[in-house]
Amino acid sequence: MSDIIVVVTPNYLPKQSNPDKSEYSFVYHISIENNGDQPARLISRHWIITDGNAHVKEVQGAGVVGEQPLIAPGKSHQYTSGVTLETEVGTMEGSYHMVNDTGEEFDVPIPTFLLSVPGAIH
Repeated sequence: MSDIIVVVTPNYLPKQSNPDKSEYSFVYHISIENNGDQPARLISRHWIITDGNAHVKEVQGAGVVGEQPLIAPGKSHQYTSGVTLETEVGTMEGSYHMVNDTGEEFDVPIPTFLLSVPGAIH
């Protein structure tokens, strides 16, 4: 169902990072927009997190930040979360599993986004 659009805005958190211990913290703001004609509930999430050493971590769970939001047509749901990597650069991607009012279940892709310490990529 391509009527659900996911927009991600990541930022580096220098005050929460500790480069001496290979800890680089990032926050990401997510907006999930329902451009369709039916409400859709976000049931679960699946993340694939890859650091600069090509180590991959998968995270799956119910909802997002403790919620399973119902997103009405023409509306959006925003939330903020974070991740800590062992490298200055990494990526995240994944999908949301959703269900509409008629019980149809579908996956919405979360496009790959870059997590990068400013200046790490030239």
